[in-house]
Amino acid sequence: MVDKRIFSGQEKLFSTLSEMLNPKHPLYKLADEILWEELEDAFLPHYSHTGRRAKPIRLMVSLLLLKQMYDLSDESVVEQWVQNPYFQYFSGEETFRWDFPCASSDLVHFRHRIGEKGVQKILEMSIKLHGQDALEKCVVADTTVQEKNITYPTDLKLHCKIIKRCRVIADHEGILLRQSYVRIEKELLLAQRFKKNPKTYKKAVKAQRKLRTIATRLSRELSRKLPEDRRYCYQSELDLFAKVLRQKKTDQNKIYSLHEPEVYCMSKGKEHKKYELGSKVSFLVTAHSGIITGAVSFAKNEYDGHTLAAALQQYNELTGKVPHEVIADRGYSGKKSVGETAITIPGKRKQGLTAYEKSTLRKKFRRRSSIEPIIGHLKSDTRLGRNYLKGRIGDMINAMLAAAAFNLRKWMRRFFAAFTVVLQIYQHRYWKQKYMAASIARF
Repeated sequence: MVDKRIFSGQEKLFSTLSEMLNPKHPLYKLADEILWEELEDAFLPHYSHTGRRAKPIRLMVSLLLLKQMYDLSDESVVEQWVQNPYFQYFSGEETFRWDFPCASSDLVHFRHRIGEKGVQKILEMSIKLHGQDALEKCVVADTTVQEKNITYPTDLKLHCKIIKRCRVIADHEGILLRQSYVRIEKELLLAQRFKKNPKTYKKAVKAQRKLRTIATRLSRELSRKLPEDRRYCYQSELDLFAKVLRQKKTDQNKIYSLHEPEVYCMSKGKEHKKYELGSKVSFLVTAHSGIITGAVSFAKNEYDGHTLAAALQQYNELTGKVPHEVIADRGYSGKKSVGETAITIPGKRKQGLTAYEKSTLRKKFRRRSSIEPIIGHLKSDTRLGRNYLKGRIGDMINAMLAAAAFNLRKWMRRFFAAFTVVLQIYQHRYWKQKYMAASIARF
């Protein structure tokens, strides 16, 4: 039988989002649980009392969180905000809006405005949301690579980019180069296509040397012909070009990208990915509840054991406490403690341990592997797999926002699971009472 659609009439002319939306939706509940007033008070000193009115602080913070939680770009989160009423309620809107909340570039300015300390405040909020579950005495530590949004680096690519950039600077400043090398560059690049072929290997190597010579020649000519009053605008770029052209295959601290010179190369021993280009990030995760309580990005490829001091310092700033024990892998060997925190690493066991102590250590080391899937979810779900934010500050911001988004997603899953259990209990009681009533009426 086809169901008939019953029209009950319009109850209200203008309904608010709180009346329209499902109050049992996890994002609806999360919007009511977050202490937005604390974030607004913390970010208020970054704003002036004069000038054009800025966007609300809650709106900008919610857009940053939604972007990381649902793996969206700055442009996509602004577009989906218009279509999704739960996004708007999470941002503090009372009625549904049809226009864009802000320009996508406003998110860039807001990240620069609050800086690293402001994003750390957001991470602190996500930890406090879990209450006592985030204050365990034992935490698990591990490091991973946050890859940067750069192409795979080769000397040929860098030299070609230097040539193109020199031509752009010359056109912008009205400098007439002795030769632009546009036609020659195309011919040399064609010679590079079959470098692995033994018949054309020598020709390809010769073309690569020629491209390096052209890049050196253009950068020197540009440095000579730039006016003195304009040289300071491009001096850092010219120094970077010179460093790239001087570096060799066996050098250390090489430049792998012109627009991201801070990127460094790391090898984590992965079979499917021998080298990773980006920055090293250290995470601290509670041993049993799985809440991220620390996320620190490092400017250099630090040894894993040397990253614990900075990670524990951030843990103290976020929670106000110090963990009693850190469980880590053998990559952290070398230290047995950092301050008041003991470091437990699998290895040779002490003689004379009881069966209970051996069993406890075995459980701890098994629990250490729980951080591996958490890092996997951070990379696949919260934009840690590829960092699109520029510079060293972008590495820190992206790592902490990814950790905050993971904590919020975990809270939403817990709430949904708890709500489902309660609903099943009530349904079981309802059908049990109905069955008992039917049985009594039958007899």
